[in-house]
This record gives sequence, structure tokens and C-alpha cells, in this order.
Amino acid sequence: MKKVWRAAWRYKWLSVALLAAIIGLALQLSGFKTEAKWLLGTVSLAAAVPLVWDMITNLRHGKYGIDILAATAIVTSVVLGEVWAAIVLVIMLTGGESLEAYAERRAHAELDSLLKRAPQTAHVIRSRKTVDVKASDVHPGDKIIVKPGEIVPVDAEILEGLSTFDESNLTGESLPVERSLGQQILSGSINQDAVVTAKALHGAADSQYQQIVALVKSAAASKAPFVRMADAYSIPFTIAAFAIAGAAWFVSGDAHRFLEVLVVATPCPLLLAAPIALVSGMARASKYGIIVKTGSALEKLAKVQTMAFDKTGTLTRGELSVASIKTFGKATQADVLSLAAALEKSSNHVVAAAVVQAADKRGLKAPRAKHVKEVPGHGLVSQIGGMEVLAGNLALMNKYNVTMPKHSVSGTAIYVAQGGNLQGIISLADSLRPETKDTLGRLRKLGIGKTLLITGDSPEAARPIAKELRISDLYAQALPGEKLQILEGLTQRPVAFVGDGVNDAPSLTAADVGIAIGARGATAASESADLVIMPNDISRVADAVQIAQRTFSIARQSILVGIGLSLTLMVVFSTGRFTALMGAVVQEVVDVVVIFNALRAHNSRF
Repeated sequence: MKKVWRAAWRYKWLSVALLAAIIGLALQLSGFKTEAKWLLGTVSLAAAVPLVWDMITNLRHGKYGIDILAATAIVTSVVLGEVWAAIVLVIMLTGGESLEAYAERRAHAELDSLLKRAPQTAHVIRSRKTVDVKASDVHPGDKIIVKPGEIVPVDAEILEGLSTFDESNLTGESLPVERSLGQQILSGSINQDAVVTAKALHGAADSQYQQIVALVKSAAASKAPFVRMADAYSIPFTIAAFAIAGAAWFVSGDAHRFLEVLVVATPCPLLLAAPIALVSGMARASKYGIIVKTGSALEKLAKVQTMAFDKTGTLTRGELSVASIKTFGKATQADVLSLAAALEKSSNHVVAAAVVQAADKRGLKAPRAKHVKEVPGHGLVSQIGGMEVLAGNLALMNKYNVTMPKHSVSGTAIYVAQGGNLQGIISLADSLRPETKDTLGRLRKLGIGKTLLITGDSPEAARPIAKELRISDLYAQALPGEKLQILEGLTQRPVAFVGDGVNDAPSLTAADVGIAIGARGATAASESADLVIMPNDISRVADAVQIAQRTFSIARQSILVGIGLSLTLMVVFSTGRFTALMGAVVQEVVDVVVIFNALRAHNSRF
């Protein structure tokens, strides 16, 4: 019973209209026809007041909406004594609004689930005791305990324990991931296996989950300009409706013909199919870990003609790996890599990690390095087998007077020397993501006519990437200001830009659609972007374009089909063979069918 009352209160005007219709029917069947007529007429006119007010307000601002037809039809019905047609129209309009509200709640289900699952509490170790506090009271550096089945309250780094975590709520990935000592766990993920102790990296407000929540709220509150596409049809549709109604009245001399046409020319709920499709599409995108911050972004994405990409971390992995090893003298590649790995094991630098990983993959056993010393900005120095070993940049070699043979190298490189002689040069490069090539191919099939690579890297590093991906337009060594000029100068619009880092923020803002990929937390990239793709997976860019195109195809279809049906019904009812009441009922059925068609954007497959 509480649910019934709650629904009745939520949809007040629909409830009043239905109650009036029931009471009116009872009065009429009891012989109180006059009382029934007065009740239905009064309720209908009362419901028409907001429409009339909106109509007047819109006319003052030079806007001509569908509400003119609705208000005119209801008032005309009451004036001509067709009170049952009037009340059906009211039920139709209020029912359409109620259906829209229901559809939006359904479409927002995935988005709302994020809010409902927000971490509320945390187990914090303070004074050697575990206490439960609000997630908002956790501070960076606090030690927290996360038990199996619990939601991680804040972004943290594991200090003790090993477990698997469900990150599907954040990334869209269905498979759990294993996290161990030193690795980061994200707020909002679910601990599945074992107890872990972790150190809070951020407070709740700055953690991953709350940033997603902020994006979700932004998405839910947005309204796309595309919704106004329906308004663009309102002027010719209104003119056509009044023209047909006026002609029917003029030819027949019967004012009821005017009413009968207007009754079927009231597609307000029908035209609400556009925002319903929009919200449904945004919810659909969220299933794939794609947060759409504004509805206008989804519209523009569906129409994108040009897509520009950053290189490092976007098209590529953003992780250095050993590309080649050049040797000198009697040294072998294995010798050079082993020496470098022996020193780099003591470093946390990203270059060091690449070298150590390469040595491990080749099964090389690094010799024992003694007294490893870091030379800031240059590299590492150590002793191996009684000989001085160096691993670093060219400046380090010059600093220690290493004998340098003739050589040429470009990009990131590590020089390895032993006993004052250069042993080899390890060149490092960033490799393509495995899904990048297929993604570019999908985008071309989806109608993206032009692709660009805009990067701050050297032409030597960028050119092979562009060639492999069949990207004809390459802009290398571009500074942030130059990237903006490039994007602003593009003529095939709308333009989308895909990036991942802080340096991409200006470009993400300047583009018609900014897409941040693999964004984590309150980064400049995620805040500047229109779409935030949570998984570090560039294939989701093509998914987003496909969802956007499908969403607006359904929205446009719903609008045009609805208007077409309404125009057909106007012509049919202008003959006078059908009553106004019948027209109101038929229009209601049409509106409901079209609105449910718009809901297909929520569940439709690619």
C-alpha cells in the first residue's frame, strides 16, 4: 500500500486525472451527467493551466513548442463539451510525463548503482587498535584493513596480504584482478578472498570512487542540445496541424472537426522519446566503463568526422621496453643486459624496470653489484668483479671519461660501460597497445574519415607508429599550445581528441569531444574530458562511438516515425468519421509505442 501511495504522490497530476475519470464515470452511470461534466471539465482546465502558462512564456521568448497544440486541444474540448476527450488528453499528457520519469529511472539504473555502492565505513588502525570510522574520516597515510566481501573505502597501497579484487564497478572488466604487496587497490573495488592491510593514499573525496561519482552526477544532470532537435520540428508540425484542422473546419463548417484533428496532433510524450533515448544510451555506455559527462558530448560523438590521438599512453602502452641492444668490442647482448640489470635492480625508475624485466624474460642471471650509487640525473655506478660498471645516459659516460667509439642512437637509451670502456647501448621504445590497430580499423568503418597523431615526441619515434596504423596526418614535437592550434584549424568537424595525461588536458578541452582513456581519479585529463573511459583499453573508444551512433539513430527514428503517424492520423480524423475521444485514445497508444521504442537504446546491441 505504501508503494501505491508513493507512486500516486510522485505522479500527482496523473493520479488526479485518473481519479477524476473514475469518479466521472461513476457519476455518469448514476445519472449525474451534469455533475460528471463539470468535474471532468474543471480537472481538465486545471491541468491545462501549466500548459497555457508554458505556452505564454515560450511565446514571449519567441519559442513555439508542441504545448500550443496540447493546450488548444484541451481547452477546445471543454468548450465544445467534449469533456471525455479532454480528460483522456490530460491522462495522455500526464501519463507520458510519468512514463518518461519511469524510463529515466530505468535508464539510470547502472549509473545509480555507483552511488548506492559508495563506500561508507573503514577499519582504521589507530593506537594499535582497529576502529570503525566513516570513509570520509580516513586520511592519507592511515593504515586500513579490508576484509573479504568488503568495499575498499579509499585508494590505498597494500602493506600486508594478497587477494583478488572485483573492479568491474570501476572499469567494466568482469574478471577479478590479483593485488599484492606494494600494489594499489582502488576505492569502490570489492575484496574477494583474504584480509589485506593497506596504507591510504588519498582521502575519500580524492579517491577513485568519489571521482567516478562526481562524473556520474555530472552525466545525470546534463541535457543534450540534441533534445532540442525535437523542438526544431515543432514549428512546421504546429503549422501543419492547425492548417489541417482549420481546413477541416472550413470545409465542413463543423468546429468539432477542428477538435478531432487537434486531438491526434498532441505528441508531447512522443517527442520525449529523444531524451529517453539519450539517457538510455548514457546508461548503456556506463556498462562498458564509459562515463559520458554531458549529453551534448554523446550527440557530437555520433557525428564525429575527425579523431586525433595522443601517442604515449594512448595508442601505445605508455611503458618502455627494450627495443634493441648495440654491442661494442667482445661484449654480447646478454653481457650488456646482465650488467645493466645488476645495477638497475636498485632503482625505481621506469627505465630500470624495463631493463630488469627484459633480463628476466631472457632468463639472464645478473651478477652481484656492490655499493650501487645513484648519480642524480645521470644513472648508476657500481662495482662488479672488482671493476667499475656504469649504466646511464651519455652525460654519465662523459663524467667518468668512458672511451666512446663512433655510434648513433635516437630516443631513450642506456649506455653500459665496464672498466672505462663502452660495452653497449640499450635502446628503449614504447610499443603499441595490442588492441590499437583493430580499434583504428573499427573507427574507419564507423565513418571516421580522418585520423591524426599529435604528439610531443620526436618524428623518429612517432613516424613508425603513424605508418603502422595508416595515420596520414602526423604532428610531432608539438607543444600544448601548438596542439590547440592544430585542433582549431581542422575543417572536418566535429573533432574528437583522445588522450590520457595531464599534458593532454588543453587538447581535451579544445576538441569538440574530449576522450580521456584509462583516467584515474581527479586528473587534469579526466576533468577536462567530455567522456572518461575508465578501463585502460583504447577499444572502448570505438565502443563509445558505436553506442553514440546507435543512440541517436534510435532517437531520430522515434521522432520521425511519431510525427509521421501523427500527420497521418490528422488527415484521417479530418474526415469526421471518428470522434475526438477515439482520437485521444489512438494518440495515447501511438505515444506509448514510440517511447518504448526509444528505450531500445538502453539494451540494444552493437
